[in-house]
Amino acid sequence: MSTFLPAIRRGCRFALPCSAAVLGRPLLGLLMALAVLFSAGGVASAQPAGPAQAAEGLPPVPPCPDGTPEELMAFVQQLQQPQGRPKNREEMMQYFGKVANVSLQAADKILAQSQPGDQNAVAGSRMKLESLMMLSQLGNEKAEADLVAYAATLANSPSPELANEARRITLLVSARRVMNTGGQGGAELLQQIQTMLEADPNDAQTAQLAMQVASAFENMPGGADLAKQAYATLSTTLAKSSDERIRQMAAKFDGVLRRLDLPGNPIEITGTLLDGRPFDQKSLEGQVVLVDFWATWCGPCIAELPNVLAQYKKYHARGFEVVGISLDEDKQALVDFVNERKLPWPILFEQSQGSGWNHPMATKYGISGIPTVILVGRDGKVVSLDVRGEKLGQALDKLFAE
Repeated sequence: MSTFLPAIRRGCRFALPCSAAVLGRPLLGLLMALAVLFSAGGVASAQPAGPAQAAEGLPPVPPCPDGTPEELMAFVQQLQQPQGRPKNREEMMQYFGKVANVSLQAADKILAQSQPGDQNAVAGSRMKLESLMMLSQLGNEKAEADLVAYAATLANSPSPELANEARRITLLVSARRVMNTGGQGGAELLQQIQTMLEADPNDAQTAQLAMQVASAFENMPGGADLAKQAYATLSTTLAKSSDERIRQMAAKFDGVLRRLDLPGNPIEITGTLLDGRPFDQKSLEGQVVLVDFWATWCGPCIAELPNVLAQYKKYHARGFEVVGISLDEDKQALVDFVNERKLPWPILFEQSQGSGWNHPMATKYGISGIPTVILVGRDGKVVSLDVRGEKLGQALDKLFAE
């Protein structure tokens, strides 16, 4: 998930764009990089030159100087490369806020020296948008209101690129509000995104934003219906694009819809086992089955294995089976891992037909994050798409009690 849309589900994700990537803006990139590295216990995004380690603590943020637009842009760019690492989260967030405020002042000074539509005006407008968005992300409600108001003034900018960027920012703000209210206003948001895409079906950045929003709906508690509406509506629009990458997004949307429609319906499992034999789904008849999309390189997948193994040992003799669908690309590494961990269930692997996220089963069911687990009842119909962690044991206890 992005820094702008709330993160709801933990796991290994397909390379879906974040808001910073969608907009291509460095200040948001700084926010994401430092936040991710800090949460992972890493160092700051920029290390000082030479072998010395990054200093403990972020440097003070200097006041905004006077200067030419070029000097002001260079000043802000320097702020984006802090020589240090945060001591704690509070220091990190304070640094973000100070950088955003100083950058906002620099942007206003650049705009005061520029003519509408010239190169410096476009750069200053982008800097102002970035700064207001960062402040909004940090919880500044006034900045969010200012962001929406300023973005509206750019909707008819002489720069079509800047105008579209302003529209996308408005959509991002709306998306965050929808997520924070449990989906309220989601249908209107989808209509706005669709309108932008219909105006330009080859707009890759808005298409990526559409993919991000639909994925956020999917992972939002109670958001299944809204997600289905998003994938169905946007898939039709994206399929009209002449850009092959955008049409591939449409195909993935179709796969996600297929997966979201599984509860209460049968699931089709096809593929090749690690030893090269074709998998026979008939071998699962009459059993409760956990279909597990995973990979050896996925930390959350590996963390989930002890839980799955415990339930397997508890219920396998009573008719519980697991089918692993590996998104690994290195078959030997997968074989070694399975042997080392002594995983007792069948593993499907399809390097010849497409590896990683392009595994045929991953494509068929629109898998964009792992682990993805699907629980199937004895009748072959899907019981649940959400049985990670303790939910798996609870679901199995109920099924076997029945």
